[in-house]
Amino acid sequence: MTKLSALLIVISITVVFGQTKNDPYRYREEKHLKNIKMLTNAGQNAEAYLSFDNKKLIYQSNDDNLPCDQIFIMDLKGKGKHMVSTGLGATTCSYFLPGNKTIIYSSTHGADKNCPPKADRSKGYVWKLYDTFKIYKADSSGKNIVCLTEAPGYNAEATVSPKGDKIVFTSTRDGDPEIYTMNIDGSDQKRLTFEKGYDGGAFFSADGSKIVFRASRPKTEQELKDYEELVKDGLVRPTALEICVMDADGKNIKQLTHFGKASFAPFFFPDGKRIIFASNMNADKPMNFNLYKINTDGTGLEQITFDNSFNSFPMFTKNGKKLIFGSNRFNKKPHDTNVFIADWVE
Repeated sequence: MTKLSALLIVISITVVFGQTKNDPYRYREEKHLKNIKMLTNAGQNAEAYLSFDNKKLIYQSNDDNLPCDQIFIMDLKGKGKHMVSTGLGATTCSYFLPGNKTIIYSSTHGADKNCPPKADRSKGYVWKLYDTFKIYKADSSGKNIVCLTEAPGYNAEATVSPKGDKIVFTSTRDGDPEIYTMNIDGSDQKRLTFEKGYDGGAFFSADGSKIVFRASRPKTEQELKDYEELVKDGLVRPTALEICVMDADGKNIKQLTHFGKASFAPFFFPDGKRIIFASNMNADKPMNFNLYKINTDGTGLEQITFDNSFNSFPMFTKNGKKLIFGSNRFNKKPHDTNVFIADWVE
């Protein structure tokens, strides 16, 4: 190979990937991110959320060899990874509680020690809302497990208010997947959403006054029929999800996006005036997602990541200086999802 050919290859790779020499996990177009670090390096790792002291991350992972996801904790350098769930059943949606000594997560282990069956994809791309998922509280070591949701149906997608007083979660206890809140000890469980459609993936604002979530809103007769037939089987078609906000008591619901695409994993900026979320609105393939930000009044839409794969599950540190997210970028194996941390640049 000539020196000129090698130079052309290097230039070609730089143009395609848009990487910078000193920040190899970042694309040049990603002006709001710098110093991106990969914290995991194999398997499916997702939904990594910070402890209240911003020193630890709790996340779900198959650790590249587990039959289904379990819950792990690590520090912000990707060190000290260890499992804190039972190792039985399937788990999802973990979060720290105030004080950082207790955690919550959803698991099917109470119904079956084996992994639940995969979703029936003969109906297209669907999510399975397993009615064996219950929300559990445990010590951060994984001990002293207590079930917080004895109600029938799917109970998962729990996150905690930064104020430390409430948990928000999704449940199918009343038929539809709706958003509920409860106290930290599981008491006073209240339903917040009532409109036909899936409501989930909720997070509180930093001051605990607002909730942002993803929602499907079937309108046509055919959409409603499809939705209702799927929900009967514990299934949801997530191909059209919009970002909504509401007060912490469920009042004043406002839909921010109207893309008709799959937008999910919303999270408030620390200022409470902006939201970062994942969407495939501009993707060539429906499974490719990038991060976007939008103001809480629906203005100011801006693309944040520019990767031709999957980027989602963003969460800011309390001071807004760092962003945690999951991505398929630069993975060792196809479809591996890893946890990243980056400096945020305004």
